[in-house]
Amino acid sequence: MTALIQATGLHTHYGASHILRGVDFTVEPGQTIGLMGRNGMGKTTLLKSIMGIVKPSGGKVHVKGQDMTGAPTFEIARLGVAYVPEGRGIFGNLSVRENLVMSARAGTRGQRDWTYDRVLETFPRLAERLNHGGQQLSGGEQQMLTIGRALMTNPDLLILDEATEGLAPLIAREIWRICGLIRESGISSVIVDKNWKHVTQITDVNVILVKGEVVFQGSSQQLHAQPELLEQYLGV
Repeated sequence: MTALIQATGLHTHYGASHILRGVDFTVEPGQTIGLMGRNGMGKTTLLKSIMGIVKPSGGKVHVKGQDMTGAPTFEIARLGVAYVPEGRGIFGNLSVRENLVMSARAGTRGQRDWTYDRVLETFPRLAERLNHGGQQLSGGEQQMLTIGRALMTNPDLLILDEATEGLAPLIAREIWRICGLIRESGISSVIVDKNWKHVTQITDVNVILVKGEVVFQGSSQQLHAQPELLEQYLGV
């Protein structure tokens, strides 16, 4: 099967700063991938380079076999890629209901597995706050809304940057539960989070970035078998 995402030899600069240095990154259909590394190692830049938010200075990004290097973000989204950015990006002046309904559409194969009712069933806290404005929600509720809104597009791939950053432990557990449900539903996902223990419980492949280069790519079992890597690159 054609890879959903195939980034090859990716280089990205911010001005004179060389952030990504020849990164290869692939997401196959049905895969859940953990993208890890300390702060400032290039994780978010890699996601933004894939999504067309930042234009790579070298290399290629193929989405479902199409060369989408530096293409507008909306064109990449139309190919079935949903992006939940760090900072969430909800519409604060819209209600929870409006945030969800405005994004509803069929997926690339015409699938409508994730309906409004299914999202509310998955996120019962949102069902209790349908008329609240986005700015009235807690950080955890905003994260749930952003994920729910992404699911309403019925994506083939969900990219989740800083899944539980700054969330209370109880809310974080709920987000991890939802990530598990997304995996079970067959949607591929890329998850960035500092909690490697939770990430590796649900991922097929884990990638560690250090200073814009891939230093590890392998299964959770392979990563757990190399505690020296965890200590060296993730600081545990």
